[in-house]
Amino acid sequence: VQLQASGGGLVQAGGSLRLSCAASGRTFSRLLMGWFRQTAGKEREFVAAISVSGTFRVYADSMKGQFTISRDNAKNMVYLQMSSLESEDTAVYYCAASAEIASVPLPREERRYDTWGQGTLVTVSS
Repeated sequence: VQLQASGGGLVQAGGSLRLSCAASGRTFSRLLMGWFRQTAGKEREFVAAISVSGTFRVYADSMKGQFTISRDNAKNMVYLQMSSLESEDTAVYYCAASAEIASVPLPREERRYDTWGQGTLVTVSS
């Protein structure tokens, strides 16, 4: 599968942004999807994950209530709705796919995702 993230940009603090990730190739509806982010000088960190059907979702504790992950299997898309953005949310955001579709709970570790998109930069100005 190939992943293409988009939707990043410059947003003011307190604003909202929706990231999109388009998947092509391997059957999207058989993949568990996740979002990660990375800021300069830091390791990539988990943001959110969503199960194959979209029924189950998990978020990083610090982002719970602020971000919402969703997917549309008919369109081969996964989304990350971000709200109440702060300067600390400035990062490159990556979508990723995992074949561990039966994992419970949903995986948060980077190593459990085997396909990555190129990343999209989100800059929050204060």
